[in-house]
Amino acid sequence: MSTRFKFAASFSLAATFITTLLSTGGSHAAAQATNVVGITTPAAVTATFISQPVVQPVASPTQDAAIEAETVDADSLSELVEETPIPAALSNELECLAGAVYFEAKSETLAGQLAVGRVVVARANSGRFPSSYCGVVYQPSQFSFVRGHGMPAINRASRAWQTAVRIAKIADEGLWKSPVEGAMFFHAARVSPRWEKTRMARVDSHIFYR
Repeated sequence: MSTRFKFAASFSLAATFITTLLSTGGSHAAAQATNVVGITTPAAVTATFISQPVVQPVASPTQDAAIEAETVDADSLSELVEETPIPAALSNELECLAGAVYFEAKSETLAGQLAVGRVVVARANSGRFPSSYCGVVYQPSQFSFVRGHGMPAINRASRAWQTAVRIAKIADEGLWKSPVEGAMFFHAARVSPRWEKTRMARVDSHIFYR
């Protein structure tokens, strides 16, 4: 009996030990499995979004200016003249420039009128003549239409004057080059002054020099 009892007791102790060992190992494996799933399960992954502002390039002043210049382009000088608005009130300078165009070339082509206007502009910018349009126009012995320090009466309602004003504005702003760009002298083709200047070309009834 004692031998059997001892054997049974030993067997029971061994079984308890093995059961305890397997129970502990299983709990550890389960813990490991739970830990692994906790890392890799997509629901447990937190997505982080970084917001970055979208910056659009801003046009530089020079680009704005270029875009603005394109809006006044025309296929021809006549088209540009038609598109050029007449100011509600003329400054003294624009009045003098338009007066020179009107009295010197109102019966000529638009190219001839612009050539005269650009001569006045070139003189005013040269440093060799008065620095204003009125100074250039009223400089003694330069323009035959000048009477003292004034101009003859102008029919301001006429199409010729309106065209002269538009041409003056185009010449002043440099919106179109004349066929003799850079010229600073001209005379009527009917006269032959002995000028030691470089002749450029004849436009309508005037011959231009620089």
